[in-house]
Amino acid sequence: MKKGFLFLVLALVLIVTACSNGNNNSNASESAAPSSSAPASSAASPSAGAEKELPRVAFVYIGEPGDGGWTYQHDLARIELEKKYGFTATVVENVPEGADAERVFEELAQDHDLIIGTSFGYMDSMVNVASKYPKVKFLHASGYKTAENLSTYAGRAYETAYLVGVAAGKMTKNNHLGYVGAYPIPEVIYTINAFTLGAQSVNPDVQVDVVWSNTWYDPTIERQAAVSLLDSGVDVLANYQDSPAGIQAAAERGVYSIGNDSDMNKYAPDYYISNTVYNWFSYYDRNVQSIIDGTWKSESYWGNLKEGLVDMAPLGKSVPQDVKDLVGQLKQEMIDGKIDVFGGPLVDQRGKEVKPSGQSLSDDEILNMNWFVKGVKGTIPS
Repeated sequence: MKKGFLFLVLALVLIVTACSNGNNNSNASESAAPSSSAPASSAASPSAGAEKELPRVAFVYIGEPGDGGWTYQHDLARIELEKKYGFTATVVENVPEGADAERVFEELAQDHDLIIGTSFGYMDSMVNVASKYPKVKFLHASGYKTAENLSTYAGRAYETAYLVGVAAGKMTKNNHLGYVGAYPIPEVIYTINAFTLGAQSVNPDVQVDVVWSNTWYDPTIERQAAVSLLDSGVDVLANYQDSPAGIQAAAERGVYSIGNDSDMNKYAPDYYISNTVYNWFSYYDRNVQSIIDGTWKSESYWGNLKEGLVDMAPLGKSVPQDVKDLVGQLKQEMIDGKIDVFGGPLVDQRGKEVKPSGQSLSDDEILNMNWFVKGVKGTIPS
């Protein structure tokens, strides 16, 4: 009897311990530092075969999923990834760029196999930490520095920015468009240029005024920047930040608006046009699977509309049907490779020809863009 009782007690202890470990691993989100609990499960992937282990994955966010924009879209992909593979990723939110970021990446590298940094300003921190942990894989969003264990990835949002610009060019009444830029980095600059070129393709007289918020997510500052453009008389306002503050300010003035990163229709349904949305899951899925299969290699990935990495949010109810039809037609032409957003002739805002007719900007020239096209009013701080 005693031996049977001891076996029963031992079995109960093992069950309780297993449940406790499962609970500890189910809540990995943090707001300032990585979790100190055990890393994500290394159980076999349902899709990879019983003998293969799952990588321990961590996401580092510049903001939080509640921003409704950039971080939200990454987090949707993270949730879908967890559902497919059955693991729980570590999530670290609100990590500022700089020394704090490097500390977070270094701590995560000690017990993770794949670390994903989702802000441009994490670049040097990730490069530094990747050099110290060669067995850990790193994915950096929107950067341009790679290493044997560090990939970069981004979406060709200039394609969808061009299409949204077409809608703006058709809908403006006074040819005065506004754009609140986040930071004066190539990613934002080429998006503003593409938006302008799209608007000019249907309305050569448009002018795009640019102001900088120097934020990714600060609703107060972003609203102030939007208001400054609204006060100048713009009748379509585009925004390149994670918050909906700009489009909400525009709606209060009865001005059409364009958001960023995810479908923001719900924030200003009566005046919303559209914006770029990112679908990150396919990229993350491919990287996790390649780690499982032992085939992962560093790369610089720039996904496009055809691949589905970037897309447009559904055009809002304020957009006339003929404009919707035109944008839909041009979207298909873009997918079919019939539209070259940065094909010449391209002229900068000072009137200098940057690229003659018959030639196109290379990927390297786009990724290093530091000039505005003709029709943009504003400066690019050094």
